[in-house]
Amino acid sequence: MKVAFMGNPKFALPSLESLLQSQHEVKAVVSNPAKPMGRNRALKHTDVGSYSIQNNIELIELDSFNNNAIYKKLFSLNVDIFVVVAFRILPEDYISIPKFGSINLHASLLPSYRGAAPIQWALMNGDKTTGVSVFQIEKKVDTGKIITQAKIDIDKNDNYEILSNKLSKVGAGALVEALNNLEKGEVDYNKQDNSLVTKAPKISKEMLRIQWEWPAAKINNWVRGLSPKPGMMAIFQNKRIKIFKTLVLDDKVKGVPGKIKVTANSSLEIYTGRGLISILELQQEGKKCLLIDQFLRGNRISDRDFFS
Repeated sequence: MKVAFMGNPKFALPSLESLLQSQHEVKAVVSNPAKPMGRNRALKHTDVGSYSIQNNIELIELDSFNNNAIYKKLFSLNVDIFVVVAFRILPEDYISIPKFGSINLHASLLPSYRGAAPIQWALMNGDKTTGVSVFQIEKKVDTGKIITQAKIDIDKNDNYEILSNKLSKVGAGALVEALNNLEKGEVDYNKQDNSLVTKAPKISKEMLRIQWEWPAAKINNWVRGLSPKPGMMAIFQNKRIKIFKTLVLDDKVKGVPGKIKVTANSSLEIYTGRGLISILELQQEGKKCLLIDQFLRGNRISDRDFFS
């Protein structure tokens, strides 16, 4: 099949690479325009845009869906299908340009976790399994008929970055399988059961503050789901701290939430609403990320200290 691939971040790259290695033909790649970044405000392409330039693939930088010249350009490609992975919500007049319409790779087992942050919410909710779905794009976001799905287990040590990498690779295989079946006319479309829908809304700044009144297990899951970016945050000794890795030591012990349990070893243990949690990796404002033993060597901790 002739394909136009649409994507932006690193998550989309395994899918693009797999398509390029398959029998399908990638006619062009569509990505967001380069943006000025850093102190020098140098133009920086998306991960997908950079990959396309490096591999001499035609790159179409889509600034606005109202750009008529780009709409005409995409129409003139005469591709069979648009393949969308971590891009933007396509308007209806774009979805229907190709003969086979447009398909999307979503990082959940739909209808679970419709929305912008499915990987984060699966971890934040403490799920044991997740997966990917390839579906036919329809007007309403993440509601289309499912072409194929693939399920994986979530490891207790997975965080957002690790699980995202796993799902990007699983998704790449599922995407090529979906295209193969579409080309052969062997797709058994499955309509989503709307009674089973759960949401995965975008992560907001207000959600990043650790609530020490929560159970230790919930805090640990949220740290996993939001690490390494953007990272959960707390205040310690009047300084902002980002917390990237934790460990639940006890899920029943009681204490004052946020209070430090002073120990003789090189650990930092904190009471929660239910249980005791140990911080393993953190970053003080304006400093680099440290393992906890490195942090403790440079900071005095007393039993009067609190995380807030």
